[in-house]
Amino acid sequence: MFKNKKLIIFDMDGTLLDSAPSLAYAVNYMRKQAGKEELSVERIRQFIGNGSAILAKKAYANSHEFDESEIDEAEFERAHKIFLDFYGKNLNAKTKIYPNVTETLQELKKRGYITSLVTNKPHQFVLPMLEYFNLTQFFQNYLGASEKFNKKPAPDMLLHTCKIFNISPKDTVMVGDSKNDILAAKNANIDSLAVSYGYFNGNIKDLNPTAVCKDFKQLLELF
Repeated sequence: MFKNKKLIIFDMDGTLLDSAPSLAYAVNYMRKQAGKEELSVERIRQFIGNGSAILAKKAYANSHEFDESEIDEAEFERAHKIFLDFYGKNLNAKTKIYPNVTETLQELKKRGYITSLVTNKPHQFVLPMLEYFNLTQFFQNYLGASEKFNKKPAPDMLLHTCKIFNISPKDTVMVGDSKNDILAAKNANIDSLAVSYGYFNGNIKDLNPTAVCKDFKQLLELF
């Protein structure tokens, strides 16, 4: 499927790691401090993929669509800080690595692919999670959300990664589970591989990625 590719860029949450239970842990702590009832992990999964602020705001409002004017901004900023502080101390409390991730990344490394990571998760949380799951050895570079770049679905972080390694977008593939991953790849003119087990709320084939896989180890058949 993917011939003569040199660089593979991976998303993290919903692709390499199932971090939803830890995010839900922090979200529900935030909601509890605000006097709100807990939400299920399944409900909170639906809010993941656009960075911590949007996740926290959707979870705070318990809605995908809400009127910004209905949320007290100062009140939300306090809640968001509570969320970030708690999550930062409990990053891996309930997070799991998906099946076959380590073995597949090991094999891709042996095959000589350059592998990098681009996530909308705040940058300061990325390295501690990679280290905890012993994944740092597989990535030559990683980028999390910061003020330096627009988040996915903007192409900025993907194109910057290509530039770092002096590799053309046409020689690159983006692997992810969300709408933002697929759209970012399209916006950067990069092929995309969608994993269907992640957090996308719907049929990810409808986003028209270049290919879809049900299990991470299928990457070895596609590259």
